[in-house]
Amino acid sequence: MGFGGWVMNTPPPIPAGASGPSHSIQEFIRATAQEDKGHGFFEKETERLLEVNLNGRVNMKMGAMVAYTGNIKFTREKMLDQGIGNLLKKAVSGEGLSVTYADGQGKLYLADTGKKVSILRLQNEVIFVNGNDVLAFEPSLKHEISMMKRVAAMMSGGLFNIRLEGSGMLAITSHYEPRTLIVEPGRPVITDPNATVAWSGNLTPQFKTDVSLRTFLGRGSGESFQMLFEGSGFVVIQPYEEVAYQPQGG
Repeated sequence: MGFGGWVMNTPPPIPAGASGPSHSIQEFIRATAQEDKGHGFFEKETERLLEVNLNGRVNMKMGAMVAYTGNIKFTREKMLDQGIGNLLKKAVSGEGLSVTYADGQGKLYLADTGKKVSILRLQNEVIFVNGNDVLAFEPSLKHEISMMKRVAAMMSGGLFNIRLEGSGMLAITSHYEPRTLIVEPGRPVITDPNATVAWSGNLTPQFKTDVSLRTFLGRGSGESFQMLFEGSGFVVIQPYEEVAYQPQGG
Protein backbone atom coordinates (compact mmCIF):
# COMPACT_ATOMS: atom_id res chain seq x y z
CA MET A 1 0.00 0.00 0.00
CA GLY A 2 1.31 3.46 -0.83
CA PHE A 3 0.80 6.83 0.89
CA GLY A 4 1.70 10.00 -0.96
CA GLY A 5 4.18 8.21 -3.21
CA TRP A 6 5.76 6.19 -0.38
CA VAL A 7 5.47 2.42 -0.72
CA MET A 8 5.08 0.26 2.39
CA ASN A 9 6.57 -3.17 1.82
CA THR A 10 5.78 -6.15 4.00
CA PRO A 11 9.06 -7.55 5.39
CA PRO A 12 9.97 -11.02 4.14
CA PRO A 13 9.30 -13.94 6.47
CA ILE A 14 12.18 -15.03 8.72
CA PRO A 15 13.55 -18.40 7.61
CA ALA A 16 13.30 -21.24 10.09
CA GLY A 17 16.33 -21.27 12.38
CA ALA A 18 17.47 -17.77 11.33
CA SER A 19 16.62 -16.25 14.72
CA GLY A 20 19.71 -17.80 16.31
CA PRO A 21 20.46 -20.91 18.34
CA SER A 22 17.84 -22.18 20.73
CA HIS A 23 18.49 -22.88 24.42
CA SER A 24 17.20 -25.46 26.82
CA ILE A 25 15.38 -24.04 29.83
CA GLN A 26 18.40 -24.85 32.01
CA GLU A 27 20.75 -23.05 29.61
CA PHE A 28 18.45 -20.03 29.49
CA ILE A 29 18.28 -19.87 33.29
CA ARG A 30 22.08 -20.06 33.58
CA ALA A 31 22.50 -17.30 30.99
CA THR A 32 19.93 -14.91 32.48
CA ALA A 33 19.95 -15.69 36.22
CA GLN A 34 20.20 -12.84 38.72
CA GLU A 35 23.80 -12.28 39.81
CA ASP A 36 25.14 -10.56 42.93
CA LYS A 37 28.07 -8.38 41.88
CA GLY A 38 28.84 -7.03 45.35
CA HIS A 39 28.74 -3.38 44.25
CA GLY A 40 26.73 -2.19 47.23
CA PHE A 41 23.39 -0.42 47.61
CA PHE A 42 22.89 0.21 43.87
CA GLU A 43 24.19 -2.11 41.20
CA LYS A 44 23.31 -2.67 37.58
CA GLU A 45 21.90 -6.15 37.17
CA THR A 46 21.97 -5.42 33.44
CA GLU A 47 22.53 -2.23 31.47
CA ARG A 48 18.78 -1.54 31.70
CA LEU A 49 17.87 -3.02 35.09
CA LEU A 50 18.85 -1.58 38.47
CA GLU A 51 19.15 -3.80 41.54
CA VAL A 52 18.71 -2.10 44.92
CA ASN A 53 20.04 -4.05 47.91
CA LEU A 54 17.49 -2.58 50.28
CA ASN A 55 17.85 -2.40 54.04
CA GLY A 56 15.78 0.61 55.00
CA ARG A 57 14.43 3.09 52.44
CA VAL A 58 15.03 4.15 48.85
CA ASN A 59 13.26 6.85 46.86
CA MET A 60 12.20 5.74 43.39
CA LYS A 61 10.27 6.93 40.37
CA MET A 62 6.63 5.95 40.64
CA GLY A 63 5.94 2.86 38.53
CA ALA A 64 9.60 1.83 38.21
CA MET A 65 9.34 -1.41 40.23
CA VAL A 66 9.44 -4.53 38.05
CA ALA A 67 10.19 -7.18 40.74
CA TYR A 68 11.42 -7.65 44.28
CA THR A 69 12.27 -10.27 46.89
CA GLY A 70 11.95 -9.94 50.64
CA ASN A 71 9.59 -7.74 52.64
CA ILE A 72 9.18 -4.34 50.96
CA LYS A 73 6.35 -1.80 51.28
CA PHE A 74 5.67 0.97 48.75
CA THR A 75 4.12 4.31 49.63
CA ARG A 76 3.70 7.45 47.54
CA GLU A 77 5.37 10.64 48.73
CA LYS A 78 2.86 12.95 50.39
CA MET A 79 2.61 16.62 49.53
CA LEU A 80 3.77 17.66 53.02
CA ASP A 81 6.86 15.42 52.95
CA GLN A 82 8.91 18.19 51.35
CA GLY A 83 7.68 20.90 53.73
CA ILE A 84 4.98 23.54 53.74
CA GLY A 85 6.87 25.75 51.27
CA ASN A 86 6.81 23.08 48.57
CA LEU A 87 3.18 22.27 49.39
CA LEU A 88 2.17 25.86 48.67
CA LYS A 89 4.28 25.96 45.52
CA LYS A 90 2.70 22.76 44.22
CA ALA A 91 -0.79 24.02 45.01
CA VAL A 92 -0.16 27.13 42.92
CA SER A 93 1.68 25.50 40.02
CA GLY A 94 -0.16 22.17 39.85
CA GLU A 95 3.13 20.30 39.74
CA GLY A 96 2.49 16.56 39.70
CA LEU A 97 5.79 14.67 39.47
CA SER A 98 5.65 11.94 42.13
CA VAL A 99 8.20 9.97 44.12
CA THR A 100 7.54 6.58 45.72
CA TYR A 101 9.17 5.32 48.92
CA ALA A 102 10.25 1.67 49.12
CA ASP A 103 10.80 0.54 52.72
CA GLY A 104 12.00 -2.80 54.02
CA GLN A 105 14.59 -5.45 53.37
CA GLY A 106 15.21 -7.37 50.18
CA LYS A 107 16.25 -6.97 46.59
CA LEU A 108 14.34 -4.45 44.51
CA TYR A 109 14.54 -4.34 40.71
CA LEU A 110 13.79 -1.08 38.92
CA ALA A 111 13.55 -0.19 35.24
CA ASP A 112 11.96 2.45 33.01
CA THR A 113 10.76 1.43 29.53
CA GLY A 114 14.04 -0.30 28.70
CA LYS A 115 16.16 2.83 29.10
CA LYS A 116 19.86 2.54 29.91
CA VAL A 117 20.76 2.93 33.61
CA SER A 118 23.66 5.05 34.89
CA ILE A 119 24.67 5.21 38.57
CA LEU A 120 26.13 8.39 40.03
CA ARG A 121 27.62 9.02 43.48
CA LEU A 122 27.12 12.57 44.69
CA GLN A 123 29.64 13.91 47.21
CA ASN A 124 28.18 17.04 48.75
CA GLU A 125 27.12 18.14 45.25
CA VAL A 126 24.04 19.43 43.44
CA ILE A 127 22.61 18.12 40.18
CA PHE A 128 19.41 18.76 38.24
CA VAL A 129 17.80 15.79 36.48
CA ASN A 130 14.90 15.78 34.03
CA GLY A 131 11.84 14.28 35.72
CA ASN A 132 11.64 11.63 33.00
CA ASP A 133 15.13 10.41 33.78
CA VAL A 134 15.26 9.93 37.56
CA LEU A 135 15.04 6.23 38.46
CA ALA A 136 16.01 6.10 42.16
CA PHE A 137 18.07 7.91 44.78
CA GLU A 138 19.10 7.53 48.40
CA PRO A 139 17.08 9.38 51.05
CA SER A 140 20.30 11.13 52.11
CA LEU A 141 19.90 13.30 49.01
CA LYS A 142 17.61 16.26 49.55
CA HIS A 143 15.24 16.58 46.60
CA GLU A 144 13.02 19.33 45.30
CA ILE A 145 10.65 18.99 42.35
CA SER A 146 9.99 22.00 40.15
CA MET A 147 8.59 22.85 36.75
CA MET A 148 10.13 25.24 34.25
CA LYS A 149 7.21 27.59 33.74
CA ARG A 150 8.40 29.09 30.46
CA VAL A 151 8.53 25.61 28.95
CA ALA A 152 4.96 24.80 29.97
CA ALA A 153 3.46 27.21 27.47
CA MET A 154 5.49 25.77 24.61
CA MET A 155 5.73 22.04 25.33
CA SER A 156 3.03 19.51 26.16
CA GLY A 157 3.07 18.88 29.90
CA GLY A 158 5.87 21.33 30.63
CA LEU A 159 9.29 20.22 31.77
CA PHE A 160 9.63 18.88 35.32
CA ASN A 161 13.01 18.41 36.94
CA ILE A 162 14.38 17.31 40.29
CA ARG A 163 17.12 19.18 42.15
CA LEU A 164 19.17 16.72 44.18
CA GLU A 165 21.67 17.89 46.79
CA GLY A 166 23.99 16.18 49.25
CA SER A 167 25.91 12.93 49.38
CA GLY A 168 24.51 9.62 48.20
CA MET A 169 23.77 7.43 45.22
CA LEU A 170 21.54 8.34 42.30
CA ALA A 171 20.39 6.24 39.34
CA ILE A 172 19.35 8.01 36.14
CA THR A 173 18.13 6.65 32.81
CA SER A 174 18.64 7.59 29.19
CA HIS A 175 17.54 6.36 25.81
CA TYR A 176 20.70 4.73 24.42
CA GLU A 177 24.16 5.98 25.45
CA PRO A 178 24.28 9.28 27.39
CA ARG A 179 26.89 11.87 26.51
CA THR A 180 28.21 14.70 28.66
CA LEU A 181 29.00 18.11 27.17
CA ILE A 182 31.32 20.44 29.10
CA VAL A 183 30.16 24.04 29.48
CA GLU A 184 32.98 26.60 29.60
CA PRO A 185 32.95 30.40 29.88
CA GLY A 186 32.43 31.87 26.43
CA ARG A 187 31.46 28.46 25.02
CA PRO A 188 27.78 27.92 25.82
CA VAL A 189 25.97 24.65 25.12
CA ILE A 190 22.51 24.70 23.53
CA THR A 191 20.30 21.62 23.79
CA ASP A 192 16.88 20.34 22.81
CA PRO A 193 14.83 20.13 26.06
CA ASN A 194 13.53 16.69 25.06
CA ALA A 195 17.09 15.37 24.70
CA THR A 196 18.43 16.92 27.92
CA VAL A 197 18.91 14.43 30.77
CA ALA A 198 20.73 16.37 33.51
CA TRP A 199 22.98 19.32 34.26
CA SER A 200 25.30 20.48 37.04
CA GLY A 201 23.75 22.35 39.94
CA ASN A 202 25.68 25.55 39.34
CA LEU A 203 24.09 26.07 35.91
CA THR A 204 20.77 27.82 35.33
CA PRO A 205 19.44 27.17 31.82
CA GLN A 206 17.98 30.00 29.81
CA PHE A 207 15.34 29.38 27.19
CA LYS A 208 15.42 30.66 23.66
CA THR A 209 13.30 30.32 20.56
CA ASP A 210 15.03 30.04 17.23
CA VAL A 211 12.72 32.05 14.99
CA SER A 212 14.39 30.80 11.80
CA LEU A 213 13.91 27.15 12.81
CA ARG A 214 10.34 27.82 13.88
CA THR A 215 9.61 29.38 10.49
CA PHE A 216 11.41 26.64 8.58
CA LEU A 217 10.14 23.62 10.52
CA GLY A 218 6.75 24.88 11.64
CA ARG A 219 5.45 26.23 14.94
CA GLY A 220 5.01 22.77 16.41
CA SER A 221 8.66 21.85 16.06
CA GLY A 222 10.54 21.10 19.26
CA GLU A 223 13.88 22.09 17.74
CA SER A 224 12.79 25.72 17.60
CA PHE A 225 12.71 25.85 21.43
CA GLN A 226 16.10 25.39 23.06
CA MET A 227 17.90 25.38 26.42
CA LEU A 228 21.00 27.57 26.70
CA PHE A 229 23.66 26.75 29.30
CA GLU A 230 26.37 29.31 30.05
CA GLY A 231 29.18 29.39 32.63
CA SER A 232 31.16 26.41 33.93
CA GLY A 233 29.65 22.98 34.35
CA PHE A 234 28.26 20.08 32.34
CA VAL A 235 25.11 18.95 30.54
CA VAL A 236 24.10 15.32 29.96
CA ILE A 237 22.21 14.59 26.75
CA GLN A 238 20.76 11.51 25.06
CA PRO A 239 20.48 10.70 21.33
CA TYR A 240 16.70 10.70 21.54
CA GLU A 241 13.94 13.32 21.86
CA GLU A 242 11.73 12.20 24.73
CA VAL A 243 8.35 13.83 25.19
CA ALA A 244 8.07 16.13 28.19
CA TYR A 245 7.13 14.56 31.49
CA GLN A 246 3.43 13.89 31.90
CA PRO A 247 2.37 13.92 35.58
CA GLN A 248 0.87 10.64 36.76
CA GLY A 249 -2.41 10.70 38.60
CA GLY A 250 -3.89 8.35 41.10
